[in-house]
Amino acid sequence: MSLKHRKFESEFKFRTSRSSGAGGQHVNTTETKVELILDVEASALLSEEEKEKFVKKWSNRINDEGEFKISSSQHRSQSSNKEHVIKKFYEMLEKAMKREKKRIATKVPKAVKADILKNKKLHSKKKADRKFNKKDLF
Repeated sequence: MSLKHRKFESEFKFRTSRSSGAGGQHVNTTETKVELILDVEASALLSEEEKEKFVKKWSNRINDEGEFKISSSQHRSQSSNKEHVIKKFYEMLEKAMKREKKRIATKVPKAVKADILKNKKLHSKKKADRKFNKKDLF
């Protein structure tokens, strides 16, 4: 089953709090910020290999109890923030499972190496020409 078809909602825990920042009196009375919490190790929908990949990619968002946390306070309503944080989770899950392209090492062309050497020699000669010689005075 692909990641998009799995329903993680049953494994999510949500915590709400008051959003920070501007917003007048409304922001001081309503809890619009939503935090999504997922216990990665206890997840029944992820295989062991997927759990390892996920933990490796998002280790900075996983606390000591093994809980993955993301939050959103982008919108003014709790429901919009909840939708946003769920969408964000699925995007992050996809990103963690995506295989990285292997980098192919390339050789520096001979012409480029020759050009670098030529520039170094010119720079060296320029510096040498500036050198003060006492022998030249006498």
